[in-house]
Amino acid sequence: MFGWEFPPHIAGGLGTACYGMVKGLLHNDVEVLFVMPSASGDEDGTVAKIINASDVEAVASTSTPIDVLEKLNFLRIGSNMVPYIDPIAFGELVESERRTQGEWLEKINFKQKYKFSGKYGANLMEEVARYAMVAATIATQHDFDVIHAHDWLTYLAGIAAKRVSGKPLVIHVHATEFDRSGERVNTEVFRLEKMGMEAADRVMTVSNLTRNIVVNKYGINPAKVVTVHNAVDFSGKDELVVTRNVPEKVVTFLGRITFQKGPEYFIEAAAKVLKRCPEGVRFVMAGSGDLLNKSIRRVAALGIADKFHFTGFLRGMDVQKMFAYSDVYVMPSVSEPFGISPLEAMRTGVPTIISKQSGVAEVLRHAIKVDFWDVDALSDAIYGLIKYPALVDMASRCGLDEVNSLKWDHAAEKIKKVYESVIE
Repeated sequence: MFGWEFPPHIAGGLGTACYGMVKGLLHNDVEVLFVMPSASGDEDGTVAKIINASDVEAVASTSTPIDVLEKLNFLRIGSNMVPYIDPIAFGELVESERRTQGEWLEKINFKQKYKFSGKYGANLMEEVARYAMVAATIATQHDFDVIHAHDWLTYLAGIAAKRVSGKPLVIHVHATEFDRSGERVNTEVFRLEKMGMEAADRVMTVSNLTRNIVVNKYGINPAKVVTVHNAVDFSGKDELVVTRNVPEKVVTFLGRITFQKGPEYFIEAAAKVLKRCPEGVRFVMAGSGDLLNKSIRRVAALGIADKFHFTGFLRGMDVQKMFAYSDVYVMPSVSEPFGISPLEAMRTGVPTIISKQSGVAEVLRHAIKVDFWDVDALSDAIYGLIKYPALVDMASRCGLDEVNSLKWDHAAEKIKKVYESVIE
């Protein structure tokens, strides 16, 4: 499995989803070798064997994704097509060829280690390209049945591993460039996404919403695209106790402060709610992103800064504490392939409002759903959840019951069936 991040060091929901997934797969008797660009050493090695790509010598060096697959053509793949051979001798031949290929790779004089940052910085494309080179090496060093690559950052690595091993490739679409950028897509990212989808033996999407984008925007055969909804990890649920130091209700936005997540709609709705009940509620925007400064300026312009708080990026237990402090959770995403955070909020018993333009809306019946652009409907929903205890009680109680059934063990069972289908 090729990922980009893994708890406790994460930048968003992808790492959280990967952790829940490998944990669920372990419970379904699937062993995972989890490859990441830069491991810190404190990742949970009990659920998966962590392979740090920064510790692996690459068999080539490149700085652009375009060069990667061309350079991989220089890898020697021995042929096992031998006539008139019995199964036992064939197995011995395959193992001998694998050892020979490994010895050949050891002799290549342009091997080098590349220190990955594992971040999303200015040299991201270079890291994506070199990650694929390392992936080719890793694929020759380990025994495995199937390759699983998460999001566009790792698709090239998945393709490289498939080329040198011949093993089936499953790619997992957690988000597309259309979700991140609207119609103004980064053409290079789009190309890598499409390349991964076309090379894959099966494409998994986190929602039917995302499946439709994969089929209609990328032209992928719908027969090989399957939806497996995300889930939520319940470990540690009952261990957290917090003390509230403010008497007001707390309404929370938690996520990247970017176009995709709709922070401006949360701010406009907050201003409308504060006009109706200026003393009974506070708003919190937890996260970071390219719209953070713009959001701060808008809050100041609306004159609500005394009731609106920015926490910066939260991780680990701080996320759980924020949910525990909250009375209402809001996810007003413009385009959300799934959205795990509402599940985490509902797991804590927090009434939740989500946009209709989110994949998680497909599986939740007891979250209030509004169009992301309908600020009036969003403010009405927030007002209702801070003013009417009966509504809060129903949303909290029924929401908790609902997310109880959305566990990673169940999602992993479906993923295992996808593995079995491509292996067959």
